[in-house]
Amino acid sequence: MKTLTTEKIAQYCGGTTTGHADITSVVIDNRQVTPGALFIAIRGERLDGHQFVQAAIDAGAAAVMVHQDTEASVPVIRVEDTEKAFLDLARSYRQTFDIPVVALTGSVGKTTTKEMIWCVLNAKYNAHKTQGNLNNSIGVPKVLLGLEPEHTAAVVEMGMNHKGEISVLTRTALPNMAVITNIGVSHIENLGSREGILAAKLEILEGLKEGSTLILNADNDMLSTVKESDFNYKFKIRTFGITTNADVTAKDIVYKEASTEFLASVKPSLQSGLDGADGCESTECCFRVVLPTTGEHNVYDALAAISVGAEQGIEPELIAKALKNYVPAGMREKVEVIGGVTLVEDCYNASPDSVRALSNTLRIKGEGGHRKIAVIADMLELGSYSEEGHRNCGKYLAEAEVDMLLTYGELAKYVADEAKKCGVLRVFEFDSKEELAKHLIPMLKEGDVVAFKGSRGMALEDVIDLVKGELS
Repeated sequence: MKTLTTEKIAQYCGGTTTGHADITSVVIDNRQVTPGALFIAIRGERLDGHQFVQAAIDAGAAAVMVHQDTEASVPVIRVEDTEKAFLDLARSYRQTFDIPVVALTGSVGKTTTKEMIWCVLNAKYNAHKTQGNLNNSIGVPKVLLGLEPEHTAAVVEMGMNHKGEISVLTRTALPNMAVITNIGVSHIENLGSREGILAAKLEILEGLKEGSTLILNADNDMLSTVKESDFNYKFKIRTFGITTNADVTAKDIVYKEASTEFLASVKPSLQSGLDGADGCESTECCFRVVLPTTGEHNVYDALAAISVGAEQGIEPELIAKALKNYVPAGMREKVEVIGGVTLVEDCYNASPDSVRALSNTLRIKGEGGHRKIAVIADMLELGSYSEEGHRNCGKYLAEAEVDMLLTYGELAKYVADEAKKCGVLRVFEFDSKEELAKHLIPMLKEGDVVAFKGSRGMALEDVIDLVKGELS
């Protein structure tokens, strides 16, 4: 973070300060205080940061920000609302950087797409990115305040549960490019319908500078309806897809057990010299892409990243090299082989759309005679769509011809029931993760492919840890 004075921070936030200090970092957790830090006391659902002001000072905070009367031995920045001030500070700080900022949202695939965009941007820039799950009104300011003077680009992930949340995030980040991966059914409980989800995701435009680019998945039935003429201000829509005549497409896709290859086609051409190559039309720019992961959903994520690279004028060979070096983040479709068994771990979150994608991955990895085993836990926040959504997952797994399905949780029983109806012969239901692992482990044998999927709240990694412990 660039050094800011308490006077400048107070100005950014519409507050006052009792004294001067040079601030080199901003934290909202007193345990993360380092010399030169500003501690912002934010009132959360369970804890009020004002209770930890003295602890932050004792830890070495250079100043504190509060919205109630506070006596302290360090400069105090007083504001009306510390959470709003946190956003205001991040917004003003972001404006000190004249760099490309890409905002990203969508129902599924956000983090994978973010990582791929970051890889592509790093081919030309020193790019900053969202770390972990910092994609809400607390996380996004942290990301923006993490910008360093040497950063020349950034990609910021934006999540939401309710209407209006992305509006706040995009008005804070002030992007000059936005990407929406897809519109599915995640958070439909709060937003009522897919139309409601689309409207909430399109809030990302509210912070997008006029004349900027909006990148959309043209194969998504909801996003394909979005037109420039729908809005009162001007921006450019660029599309990507597999089945449509989009601006950026994938041709000749080959799915392998541990990789995916395709021919990326960009209209108009990114750079001169590649037009008409490898079976593309003369108006297209084509180049070969190899991803170190498999599945159609990863192709879509890569196409979004290629679209960003195209807009930024990054050379095709650099885009291809960057995507080849992509590494999955966190607990998202991490593939590991232990004791001859392939474990596909995807337990960060779950929705019917992401289970469909995982089913496709399981089908591909199971080619060649490997047994395909799915372990599915409840998907949360689907509201009235819960039963239908879980039953659809049973259909997707049956279409992938899984050899065995194990479920955990009340809602996952709908997955099991539908999978049975659709022809899956070996289906087992459990109310305990320990019992599920106890049943699964003795049945595993060399060559099996096991995919794990469930909402974060189901903590399906507990089962994975037990399985790994026995296989190691």
